[in-house]
Amino acid sequence: MSVSIAAPTESTGPYRSSWAVTRNRDKGHQPPCPRLCRLARSGRRKGRALSRDAQSGRRVPSIGLGPLKRLTRTDSSPSAPSPYGPAAGGDKPRRPKRTGWRRLIPTWRMTLLGLACAILLGVGLFALGVALVKVPDAHAAATAQSNTWLYADGSVITRTGQTNRQNVGLDKVSPVAQHAALAAEDRSFYHEGAVDAQGLVRAALNTATGEGTQGGSTITQQYVKNTYLNQKQSITRKVKELFIAIKVDATESKDDILSGYLNTSYYGRGAYGIQAAAQAYFGVDASALDPAQGAYLATLLNAPSAYDVATATPAGKQNAVNRWNYVMDGMVKEGWLSADVRAKASFPEVKDPQPNPGLSGQSGYLVDAATQYLTSTGVISETELAKGGYTIKLSIDPARQQALQGAVQTQLHDTLNPDKRKKDAAAQAGAVSVDPKTGAVVALYGGVDYVKHFVDNATRRDYQAGSTFKAITLAAAFENDARTQDGRTVTPRTIYDGTSGRKVRGGTGTPYAPPNEGDRSYGPITLQQATDWSVNSAFAQLAQDTGLQKVKDTGVALGLPGNTPGFDPVPSITLGAATPSVLDMAGVYATLDNGGKQITPWLVQSVDREGEAVQLPAHKTTQAIGADTANEVTSILQGVVSDPGGTGWRAKALGRPVAGKTGTTDDQKSVWFVGYTPELVTSVALFGQDPANGSQVSLNGVGGIDGAAGGQYPAQIWTGYMKAALKGLPVSDFPAPSNGDGSGAADEPATPSAPSTAPSTSTPTGGANPGGPTTPPSGWSGSGWSNGGSNSNGSNSGGSNSGGPNSGGSNSGGATTAPTTEPTTQPTAPPTSQPTGRPTSKPTPTPEPTTAPPAQPTTQPTGGANALIGAGAAPGQ
Repeated sequence: MSVSIAAPTESTGPYRSSWAVTRNRDKGHQPPCPRLCRLARSGRRKGRALSRDAQSGRRVPSIGLGPLKRLTRTDSSPSAPSPYGPAAGGDKPRRPKRTGWRRLIPTWRMTLLGLACAILLGVGLFALGVALVKVPDAHAAATAQSNTWLYADGSVITRTGQTNRQNVGLDKVSPVAQHAALAAEDRSFYHEGAVDAQGLVRAALNTATGEGTQGGSTITQQYVKNTYLNQKQSITRKVKELFIAIKVDATESKDDILSGYLNTSYYGRGAYGIQAAAQAYFGVDASALDPAQGAYLATLLNAPSAYDVATATPAGKQNAVNRWNYVMDGMVKEGWLSADVRAKASFPEVKDPQPNPGLSGQSGYLVDAATQYLTSTGVISETELAKGGYTIKLSIDPARQQALQGAVQTQLHDTLNPDKRKKDAAAQAGAVSVDPKTGAVVALYGGVDYVKHFVDNATRRDYQAGSTFKAITLAAAFENDARTQDGRTVTPRTIYDGTSGRKVRGGTGTPYAPPNEGDRSYGPITLQQATDWSVNSAFAQLAQDTGLQKVKDTGVALGLPGNTPGFDPVPSITLGAATPSVLDMAGVYATLDNGGKQITPWLVQSVDREGEAVQLPAHKTTQAIGADTANEVTSILQGVVSDPGGTGWRAKALGRPVAGKTGTTDDQKSVWFVGYTPELVTSVALFGQDPANGSQVSLNGVGGIDGAAGGQYPAQIWTGYMKAALKGLPVSDFPAPSNGDGSGAADEPATPSAPSTAPSTSTPTGGANPGGPTTPPSGWSGSGWSNGGSNSNGSNSGGSNSGGPNSGGSNSGGATTAPTTEPTTQPTAPPTSQPTGRPTSKPTPTPEPTTAPPAQPTTQPTGGANALIGAGAAPGQ
């Protein structure tokens, strides 16, 4: 039997209490406890009372049957007393049930219980993992295989990766070298466990979120990684490393672990272990290392190649010194080195790397460039690559590679005589050729011989690029619809003031007044002329009209790394104060050649190890600038080669449509020519480097030439290579800019400021150009130059003529007559007369100018480089 009595509800009266009593005597069950019996009787009495109230006509609350499982009392209004008195037996009301979203919140008891269970489970799993994991046999790093490097056609370039190792006991390593390693990598090694829990969690999070591979591993963990595992960064490998490290720490002494770590670590130069490293860098045994030397070897553990001061970039050298100071100071802090010894210590002198016969010639440069590509993109770590066993196919075309090497040899090295002219020993060439459609590097020249000159001239970033940057300024101006100070839209026919030293706004509030080459002034000239002749003052104005930050942003969009040294939005940016690599500039011009579509140049086609392919980065294409912008810049750069007075005129000998730009830097320390056809982009540079100490020196006098410029050796090397590289391919044209009318009419200029100086009109004495053109380019009609320039004694006739442009600049004697044939010699100043014949003997070449003659030239200009001024500004050409 069961009875349920419900108290009044809110809907039927003021009573807000409810009662339920349950009894069950089915199947002979014993009655409930006395308390429940009393409550049941009380409930029946209240039920009868409610019935009488109902019969008498009183308002009666609704009666409902509750469950017979329990007795409950709910009081939705604690302040309202029940009319039926306190609960039977004096029981207190129960806590209201949680409803809605509150039911999802665990109680504190549940939270504590869950936490305890999680801890116990974690400890149990950890203990199980440590118990089950087995310490594997040491991998075969000591007998590492060679890496095989292949050309694009599968032929072998070279094999590298033989391991240089000599294991030594800890007693054969000087104590200061041991302490240096501890100061660099794990200062708590001797009084800590096998793992650093905080570092392990950080490493796992970084790896899982893709935010880097920084680990903070202990020396024990690094020893396990070097000896038993690979360098692959993954959570699985980290967990396995953790378990093995704990077991190794329990079974081996700290001294044994430290000894193993020092013998298995990679120090660069193919050296595994501290003994091999001591010999490779200092020519001494590990036992003889002093504090400074030991600290330097400890520095290398962080980044072996980047911190090798014999081959590193200036930034890399500074980073190595900073790391060395950190290690030395750490030794003092830990009490392993006295402050007095630290104060007297100086950065150690490092030996030059010893040649590897397998890396002679260009092979070493190709391997070096490919290694940089693989490690910088995170494909393979340098340590893992040094263990060997990889087959790496490059994008290098062996035929074009041979053609590039042959061009440098023929056009440069065969003309040098260091025994006769000491200056010739300073010439260092670098070149890169890129397919603009795919971004593949098809040829690369890094220097005379890798075993003689270890720095790769194709990838180094420590020489300014000069006026090759003007192409970036042009692209920025057209892409951003730049306007002159008086509101005119910038076009190739826009008139600028070519006065040398013309002032523009400087970065610090002071005027910036870049001089032109030779301090020549040109008066009003078109932007096309300013590009052909590389007029610094005009481009300083163009950069201001465009916006300096927009110039930098455009350079980055075209493919130039934003962290390139010297690449800052300052007035000198347009003159090439930055120091990109030859490879970087090839990538920038490839974007222009590819209709504004940017693809980062790549060098590695495929990588596999024991038949297992290694994933390479995808070659992404982005529309960096509009196709019309790219075509407009290409059209202007064609004038640098084809227009009379253009600084890149030597490249016209290719016999195909060519666009390009020369560059010459401060004191002629580097000269450039970056040019392209629709099929191929090639960047060539010549650097002046003192063979004794590696410092930058002027190229003036190299090859017996008075002056140096991008239109000389670089343009000649470019032309010689491109003839061979494009042999047999059909000639194709560049797409014409969609907004070009070809009328050649100049924009109406604003009145420019008067030129500060006037150029000389004397006939130059420069030698004839061997192999130079003797007739004007076909179809030449003087396009783009109809506006006559001014001079100090009056104005010339202006207008255009069939032989080329009019004066477009200024001179002291007024107008000159237009020549009827293209020049055949290379003067050092603006010429005033036209030679009548071609030279009959090979003369000594002289540098070409970076600016054009004030009137139609009669000889091909060759003037020297402009002077750097301001914040690292680079001159014209």
